[in-house]
Amino acid sequence: MQTIIDINTFYSEMQKDDVILSYKGDITQELLTAVYQIIEARLEKEVEDSKRRKKIFHVLVECLQNVFHHMESFKNNAANELLNGNVGGLFMMARGEENSYRVFTGNFILNEKLELLKQRIEKVNAMNAQELKAFYLGSLSTSELSEKGGAGLGIIDMARKSENKLEYQFHPLTDTYSFFTLAVKIN
Repeated sequence: MQTIIDINTFYSEMQKDDVILSYKGDITQELLTAVYQIIEARLEKEVEDSKRRKKIFHVLVECLQNVFHHMESFKNNAANELLNGNVGGLFMMARGEENSYRVFTGNFILNEKLELLKQRIEKVNAMNAQELKAFYLGSLSTSELSEKGGAGLGIIDMARKSENKLEYQFHPLTDTYSFFTLAVKIN
C-alpha cells in the first residue's frame, strides 16, 4: 500500500475557519510552551467566561500533548528516512460557527496501532456524559503509566471536556505508516 496524501491540501482545508494559530513541522516542548502562552492570552481577550476559557485551553493542551508524545517515537527510527524526515505534526486552532472553537491535529502513526486507536475513539464517541465520567474515573483508578508517561486518558478527557464527538481520519501513506488527523469542537 503506497498511498500518498497531500498534507498541504489537508492543511489548507483545515484553514477554512477563522484561524487563531496554525503550525506544521517539528513540535518541541519549547514550541508548545510558547503556543500555550499565546493561546492563553488570546482566550483571555476573547472568552469572558473563565470556566469556558479553561475548558477550551484544557482541550487544546490535551490535543497538543498527544501529538507531541506520539510523534516523538518517529524521530529516531526508520520512519524518519522512509517519510523523508517529515515526522513532525500539525495543529491548528480556529474559531468556528456559533462561537465554538476547533482544534485540529495531525501526526504519523504506525498502521499496527490504527485499529486499537479507532476502537478507543469509537468507544468514547458512543458514550454519553455520565458514561464518559464513569469510564474516565474507572480508567484513572486502574491505569498504569505507559512508556510515554500517560495513562491513556487523553481521548476520554478530550471528549469529556469538549462535550462533542471526536472526529478523526487515518490517511494511509505506506504499508507501515499512516497520518492520523483529529478534530475536536469545543462549544
